[in-house]
Amino acid sequence: MKEMSTCGIGQNRVLPEAQENNVKKLLPRPLSRVNGWSPPLHSFQAISWTTYLAMSIVTFGIFIPFLPTSWKYAANAVSFVLVMGGVFMFHLVVHLIAITIDPADTNVRLKKDYLEPVPTFDRSKHAHVIQNQYCHLCEVTVSKKAKHCSSCNKCVSGFDHHCKWLNNCVGKRNYWFFFFSVASAAFGLLGVLIILLYIFIQYFVNPNGLRMDPLYKEISSENTWLLFLSLSPVPVKTPVVLSIAAMVLLLAIASFVLLGHLLVFHFYLISKKLSTFDYMMQTRFQKSPRPAEKKELPPRKKGNVSQEKSNNLTWPTSPTRPRVEPQRLLLSTLSPQSNECFMAPAPKTPPQ
Repeated sequence: MKEMSTCGIGQNRVLPEAQENNVKKLLPRPLSRVNGWSPPLHSFQAISWTTYLAMSIVTFGIFIPFLPTSWKYAANAVSFVLVMGGVFMFHLVVHLIAITIDPADTNVRLKKDYLEPVPTFDRSKHAHVIQNQYCHLCEVTVSKKAKHCSSCNKCVSGFDHHCKWLNNCVGKRNYWFFFFSVASAAFGLLGVLIILLYIFIQYFVNPNGLRMDPLYKEISSENTWLLFLSLSPVPVKTPVVLSIAAMVLLLAIASFVLLGHLLVFHFYLISKKLSTFDYMMQTRFQKSPRPAEKKELPPRKKGNVSQEKSNNLTWPTSPTRPRVEPQRLLLSTLSPQSNECFMAPAPKTPPQ
């Protein structure tokens, strides 16, 4: 029979700690991720794709039709629209390649079965995941520059960092695709900023310079603007156009600052022949506190009166107790089986 308390509740319950341990034991072991399309997907991916689509729609559908003919057909018949379209398309291609490539080490891609769960690492048996170029989790021999990524659950060759925006590790196999993805995004945002600055300046200087499309001849009101001229013109009022332009301008500035900082940082790493992981380790090592050096005591000066007086002092002898010399005494309390002896310091209290 179960023991019942006064409230009628059974007392043979499982402790909360035991319940948590049982839940952990029942959880399935994680699988190795192949690339950025492998689950679980990251929320930063949705943000990056939403930003790219929004920038593409407003740039080519709203702002570029406001440009004058001289901007659309520049020197050598190179269209500004064609340049921007090429930059946006190039970014899309290299971004997709950086996500799709499996950056794992060669032996991991050839020998590891991605459908098998990753074994649990036992720190009582191994101090590190990778020892002597052998990964105890991937269970294969890896290259010297390989690191085991806990997010992807695999060893990455030439590991640089794990990118949340790609939802994939950046390593030797996809680093340059990642680099050109960042560079093309920064260059595209710079073009968007130039277009928006021109539109704002032209609006306050000469608004009619933005209404060069033949469709504006049918519109009498200067407070009406047409969006998406190349597809299906949508008439809107001036505050709508200015609000969209202001929001896109703020988003473009913030994105350009972040991507520009990242691009400059990777230019620095390339010049120093470092990876992001190497840079982080060096920074952590420099910030870590070093053990304090032992300070040497200053040498005692000769002829110190107080020291000489203390050396000349003698303890008074007692008639009942023998005089104890201020030196170390040999302990005789050791067991007869011990072959070691210890020297004890002299007593600090003077004898009586």
